[in-house]
Amino acid sequence: MKKKNKAEYISTGQVAHNRRANFDYLIEEKFVAGLVLTGTEVKSLRLGHANINDAFGVEKNGEIYISNMFIAEYANKGYSSHAEKRERKLLLKHKEIITIINALARKGATLVAIKLFFDKNGLAKLELGLGRGKKLYDKRETIKERDWKIQKARILAN
Repeated sequence: MKKKNKAEYISTGQVAHNRRANFDYLIEEKFVAGLVLTGTEVKSLRLGHANINDAFGVEKNGEIYISNMFIAEYANKGYSSHAEKRERKLLLKHKEIITIINALARKGATLVAIKLFFDKNGLAKLELGLGRGKKLYDKRETIKERDWKIQKARILAN
């Protein structure tokens, strides 16, 4: 693997984005949470080696964890490494945790990962959306609205 120089590392900004989250789910509320990560996971994130397309939130013992989030193994790991798909604890305020737990108790509610990024202080954050799955006719409606916006932009440009 080609060695990256310091300018190619992500210090602030987006690492991964779940583009299908807004298409498959009707997002009702958004939260931003910190992540409990190991050193090699942070180094791998700085290289942009992450995938949150299948990630979702689960509740265990009164805490929220993100499950099925992929962070690739760091190439220059030495003797220690991390599991690529493990449950990672989310750092949220107590009120937010209670809100999420109550919402997940309802039928059809899901906690979906939307965006993984580094904030202005260089800390890894995960934007989560609390929503419910869309039906097929809702997805068709979303496609129609998107197509209409594109057509409207073309008409206004001419």
